[in-house]
Amino acid sequence: MKLGIDSFAAVPYDTAVTSTPQDCAQALEYLLDRIVAMEEAGLDTFGLGEHHRKEYLDASPLTILAAAAARTSKIRLLSAVTVLSAADPVRVYQQLATLDLLSKGRAGLVAGRGSFSEAFPLFGLNFQDYDALYEEKLELLLALRDNETLTWEGRFRSALTHQAVYPRPYQSPIPIYVGVGGTPQSVVRAGKLGLPLMLAIIGGETHRFRPLVDLYKETGLKHGFNEDQLTVSVHSLGYVAPHGDQARDEFFPGYAKTFSRIGQERGWGGGVTRAQFDAVTHDMGALIVGDPQEVADKISRHSEALGGIEEMRLHMNVAELSQEQYLQSIHLLGKEVRPLLDQ
Repeated sequence: MKLGIDSFAAVPYDTAVTSTPQDCAQALEYLLDRIVAMEEAGLDTFGLGEHHRKEYLDASPLTILAAAAARTSKIRLLSAVTVLSAADPVRVYQQLATLDLLSKGRAGLVAGRGSFSEAFPLFGLNFQDYDALYEEKLELLLALRDNETLTWEGRFRSALTHQAVYPRPYQSPIPIYVGVGGTPQSVVRAGKLGLPLMLAIIGGETHRFRPLVDLYKETGLKHGFNEDQLTVSVHSLGYVAPHGDQARDEFFPGYAKTFSRIGQERGWGGGVTRAQFDAVTHDMGALIVGDPQEVADKISRHSEALGGIEEMRLHMNVAELSQEQYLQSIHLLGKEVRPLLDQ
């Protein structure tokens, strides 16, 4: 099983409202330092999200990944996710291909619809077209990947008539995943296209997602794809510290603040309690927070519950951790958790 980390490029939590250019530059430098540390720790993949909000610096994730490519040589560098519904697939493809050339074949893209709505009015799009935009743009992105010269017509973008698109990437084909939050329609789409599935499980109990995995594979097999093509990777919130209680105590305050804020924005009600947090960090819960043995055991249980997964990617930086805590967790994940999984 491959092991990696997903992240946002977040402004430091204590300066999110009043951040200066110097704060933002430092935050990006810290992020790049963490990616280098991931490679040194032996992790396989780094994935970077996309947002168009004041508290984040990842409006152009492929640009940041290009900077990471210049400082690394082995780790895979993926968007996680690219908000494809609000993007131009031609520009996304060109940027992805450029990153792939710079990294000598280490790039990939997780195409998603996004969990926030800000990108739609920003780029002159109607949020009511949320799913239709994604479906059409994914179709075009895949056509661009598979054809150097393309004739294509759709509803939301001007047509292409025998148009050549450059540059071409280092890999052929360059990996494109479908990012899914838990809707059956999304896993069916991934199965029909035979694309690898990136399943985000950030709450509840992981085994409850097994029917979605089964549906994805059944759909893919019905459409002529084989088992080797129908791979499942999982994105989950997680954190490793030397001791289990220490990990949970360090992760909870920032986790509660982040999800309480999102809940208030979306009208979900009150804040996140420690009891709720404990419920999703227990043996069957989705969050992977603990000491190295606990984390390794839980990753293995998640894989077994879902029928086997290709890759687990942990997302730490919803929890307002310090740079020192991130770096320690990265080291433990690569040097202690990874060997336990390989046994």
